[in-house]
Amino acid sequence: MLVDGMLAAVLLVRGSDVLGHRLAWLPGLLPLELALVAPLVWRRRAPLVVFGAIAATALMQWVLGLAPMLADAALLVALYTVAAHRAWRQTVVAGAVLELGIVLACLRWPQAALLDGVVALSVLALLVAVVGINVRIRRAYLASLKGRAERLERERDQQARLAVAGERARIAREMHDIVTHNLSVMVALADGAVFAQYRDPATSTTAMRQISGTGRQALTDMRRFLGLLRDDEPDARRHPMPGISQLECLVDQVRAAGLPVQLKVAGQVRVLPAAVELTVYRLVQEALTNTLKHAPAGTSAEVEVRYTVDAVAVTVTDDGPRPAGPARAFAGHGIHGMRERAAAYGGALEAGPVGPCGGWRVAARLNLTAEDLAGDVVVDDDLAGERA
Repeated sequence: MLVDGMLAAVLLVRGSDVLGHRLAWLPGLLPLELALVAPLVWRRRAPLVVFGAIAATALMQWVLGLAPMLADAALLVALYTVAAHRAWRQTVVAGAVLELGIVLACLRWPQAALLDGVVALSVLALLVAVVGINVRIRRAYLASLKGRAERLERERDQQARLAVAGERARIAREMHDIVTHNLSVMVALADGAVFAQYRDPATSTTAMRQISGTGRQALTDMRRFLGLLRDDEPDARRHPMPGISQLECLVDQVRAAGLPVQLKVAGQVRVLPAAVELTVYRLVQEALTNTLKHAPAGTSAEVEVRYTVDAVAVTVTDDGPRPAGPARAFAGHGIHGMRERAAAYGGALEAGPVGPCGGWRVAARLNLTAEDLAGDVVVDDDLAGERA
């Protein structure tokens, strides 16, 4: 408003200087001049109202037959403001009103040829409107760029938060699988060692050694996992992530804990990407851990890994009696983590009782993309039979 007030003051002072002797014999021109320029102080707040007030004052000037003066330039300033701050429809209306005023003024006060005067003033008004529209478009463009930058910044922050949440979930799944499985096996072996320490000391000693081996394996898995998070972990390269080829060792570990397990591998055995094989390993590990923790003594389990053209399916079934309470596998976060692992490969996981008499089944399917299949190495089918 200060800048617009200075603009109005300049027009008023310069207009008074130009009027000069006319003010001496016609003092009513000064209030008219003031009415023309004073509304410019509020032109940014109410462009249409200011233009209408100035246009009404100019119409009064025309009705009274008063000659044009410098303060009439306020009409051009008001038109520019409308073009710069309002929509194009309102700009067209304001331009049409000013064009009508130009024609009326040229008819009453012809300074030269009528057509030349109308054309000259119309071109001037058009240029003012075009400049105003250009300023409005530029402001809108800059505002859109600013809004887009802010939106991209928000999206970047959201993606960063999602990435952090996803990484935390991945770490939680890995820690859950590593710690829960190894601790469950160690607890089962420790119980067996305590039971056999007096009746069969040799068996107890074997169980204790297996506990020690399982603990070392857990530490190795932890070092391997930390090797993905730390650059200064020296053993990470010497301990690759487990895969399908390590399932036999996993099954032997579970057997030693007291759960008879049979491993079957069907289909054309292939070496899959490390992430896929790790997912298969973790699915089997979690399913066997649930069976080891919740199934009663005498339960046996079967693990089947089946290769197809575009997928790998994992099924873990046990024959333990169905629990009377809530489903055992849904008591913790294990099934949820297994579902997330399967969903990462566009697959699905089903977990539930086999039948009304008992048994529990976990089945998952991992869909393989063209990139996953691009590096496949086919293994001799005899290996599948040996594993089975």
